[in-house]
Amino acid sequence: MSKQVFDFPFRIHIKPAAMLAAAMALAGCASMAPPYTPPPLLVPAQYPEADPAGANAVDIGWRAYFADPRLQQTIELALANNRDIRIAALRVEEARAVYGIQRADQFPTIGLGALGSRSRVPGDLSITGQPMTSAQYQAGLNVSAWELDFWGRVRSLKDSALQNLLASDEARRAIGLALVAQVANGYLVLRELDERVALARATVDSRAESLRIFTRRFEVGSISKLDLTQVETLLSQALALSAQLEQSRAAQAHALAQLVGGPLDLTPDTRRFDDASVLLPLHAGLPSSLLTQRPDLVAAEHQLRAAQANIGAARAAFFPRISLTASYGTASAQLSGLFDSGSGAWSFSPQLALPIFDAGRLRANMDLAEVRRDVAVANYEKSVQGAFREVADALSNRRWLALQVEIGKTTLAAQTERARLAKLRYDNGAAPYLEVLDAQRDLLTVEQQLVQTRRALLSSQVSLYAALGGGAPAADAANVATYTN
Repeated sequence: MSKQVFDFPFRIHIKPAAMLAAAMALAGCASMAPPYTPPPLLVPAQYPEADPAGANAVDIGWRAYFADPRLQQTIELALANNRDIRIAALRVEEARAVYGIQRADQFPTIGLGALGSRSRVPGDLSITGQPMTSAQYQAGLNVSAWELDFWGRVRSLKDSALQNLLASDEARRAIGLALVAQVANGYLVLRELDERVALARATVDSRAESLRIFTRRFEVGSISKLDLTQVETLLSQALALSAQLEQSRAAQAHALAQLVGGPLDLTPDTRRFDDASVLLPLHAGLPSSLLTQRPDLVAAEHQLRAAQANIGAARAAFFPRISLTASYGTASAQLSGLFDSGSGAWSFSPQLALPIFDAGRLRANMDLAEVRRDVAVANYEKSVQGAFREVADALSNRRWLALQVEIGKTTLAAQTERARLAKLRYDNGAAPYLEVLDAQRDLLTVEQQLVQTRRALLSSQVSLYAALGGGAPAADAANVATYTN
């Protein structure tokens, strides 16, 4: 891009400090960024599932929501050691540094400079025909190429950097919220496997005792070989299931330890996992509340605002760019006279650069800023729709899994009674042992399924808590005020 450049070396009797103050007052008074208008909320006004009364997820910290002390300790370790959290925090510091650089461009860079030089001119080049030796010494304050932001270009770039900083901070909060949900779900799965392993081991012990009794009966001839092999089959099935569950539990423990990123006590817990995980009932509210509650949506909105500010900077680039170079200090031909009376020296040199021909560079840069704004709008709308679906899915899962848990409890009671009656019929000779085999096999399956469903119900509540933006700490108002000053 070629530019027409005009230099104006002014020599007027005005104090340099007054001129600099006037320039700072005039700079940055305008912004050419388009006014920000939030995109329309492209989701229904209500969630499809009925939402019972409950607490607002944002008002409940994760410590209050996850009451199990062992789970609280696990979440604390994850928040302290997880590498994704560390990377997100460093991204915030990176954005803070970029914002500091852009913000500093609004102000002149003032430096202290000193210069000393001596030169000799031979006689054949001197106007007097005699060799001449001269000296010059200078000291003072310098302002180098400070742009007077009449069109708001620098201000728009600063605003864009600020919005990117706020978006990075919200993204860090979103990662923290997601980590809390992942750790909670991973912990619940581990507790589910603990209970399923305990059930399988109890079944193995029971069937091993049954095999001992039936072996003795077979030895005395009171039962057939078929009955003994059927009891052996039951024990083998329980042993196989127990081994599978132990393998799954070990893999889940390893995954949770990696997620936490630090040393973790993963010894099996013998309590029922839902008895130690008190989850409060939540109220989903309206879809529009997600825009202020979920940190990922707040981050998307900040990114949209940053794209709007970049349009302002691209528009301002079409207008003249005025910069200022100035200095104020003292000068003398003798080092000893540098600070004598009357040695004051100053210069004031504005420069104007006006784009004339750039082969479409500025127009293309403007188009790029507008396209990126449109991409940010689409990403924002996509994020809102995704958040609405996550909440709707969590509400639906909570409702139907609660129903499945009640059905499972009824089924378990029926299967327990069936197994008892089948054993009684076999003992009285009214039924073959195959009937007992089927009943006990089905009972074990129902027991395992009920544990899985109970854990799935708790996981759906964790998902709802995260989908509503619960547990994410509020933005630090003091920091925000610091950013915008």
